[in-house]
Amino acid sequence: MIIDFFHAIQQNVGIFELLNTTGMYFNDIVGQEDIKKKLINNVKNNRVSHAQLFLGPEGSGKLALAIAFARYLACLNPREDDACGQCPSCLKYNKLTHPDLNFFYPIPSKKKGDTPLISKDFAVQWRSFLEKSPYVSLNDWYKSIEIENKQGIINAKDCNEIVKVLSYKPYESEFKVVVIWMIERLYHSAAPKLLKILEEPPEKTLFLLVSENQDLILNTIRSRTQLVKIPRLTDQQVRNGLITHYNCNEAQADQIAFLADGNFYHALEMLENQEGLENNTNLLREWLRVCYKFDVKEIMSYVENLSKMGRERQKNLLSYALEVFRQCILLNYHASGLVKIHPESEDFIKKFSAILNPDVARSMTEEFSKAIYHIERNANPKILFTDLSMKSGRIMKAKR
Repeated sequence: MIIDFFHAIQQNVGIFELLNTTGMYFNDIVGQEDIKKKLINNVKNNRVSHAQLFLGPEGSGKLALAIAFARYLACLNPREDDACGQCPSCLKYNKLTHPDLNFFYPIPSKKKGDTPLISKDFAVQWRSFLEKSPYVSLNDWYKSIEIENKQGIINAKDCNEIVKVLSYKPYESEFKVVVIWMIERLYHSAAPKLLKILEEPPEKTLFLLVSENQDLILNTIRSRTQLVKIPRLTDQQVRNGLITHYNCNEAQADQIAFLADGNFYHALEMLENQEGLENNTNLLREWLRVCYKFDVKEIMSYVENLSKMGRERQKNLLSYALEVFRQCILLNYHASGLVKIHPESEDFIKKFSAILNPDVARSMTEEFSKAIYHIERNANPKILFTDLSMKSGRIMKAKR
């Protein structure tokens, strides 16, 4: 049974493989109407700041907004509320091949003795990645470039490339645009190279930095940008987006919008990939079951398989566990109105809440949060999951 769970996980395809792409126009982006109006008015009033930070939670559409803004700025015949979609500039933006549009994003750090990589080395994968959907996650990007066991960074060589790119004048549009996705992944030693050009940018240069966590951005970078704060979507906006852009029926859209909690990336994930959630549910249920039994032989079998999963998949499983613990706490406190349970997880969570009383849930949450922290810092996965399994078993037994 253990092998079946892991085989199913390993066979999962990209989460948006079956969904049609959008062109990343303003009209394609779900909700965020106030942000769209503000960005368009800034262009019309000639008040475009040279460095802007698009900050928002996952699934809020921040990258799509940054690209739609750059497109509108470059459009030769802009309409009142969007780019025209027909001029040479728009046609090149459709394929993300406009010569004045430059992307930088987390990539693997070089292996010892290898030549350092730059974002341009992954340009084909990046365009293919964004063709699937404008709502993306770092985990999916790592999967698409096959570095799930590593942590991507924006390195010093990429910062040198930014300086080089901006040393040339714009080719076709008024602005030379640099989009840096997940700026919080900027390697600290590379920051001084970027800071200088942020302080003294060449004329007609536009930096669009995209981030999910401002606390991880260097203060010196953050202070040199104009903040564009992008809020989490409402359930109604998620519902309307699913129906309008993805041909979802109303009943399904209602349920997904309720569960997505304002994250349109998760909404699309649920729409396209029911199997992935079921795999996580089954795996977590069986793993916690053997932890509770404190069957060392079975625990070590699970540890062996868990340690072979990519780091991002490990983090995804542990993050799912944290959500399960949170829902169990709500059930135990009879806060049923706040409980958001997917049908695939409903039976498991309701039964598990009998074991996971609030004290147990809090202790488990603390240990699983620590585990995510250590995975992000490249802890040995066998040691980590062995320790986490043993601690989980003791917590569940001791605090019943």
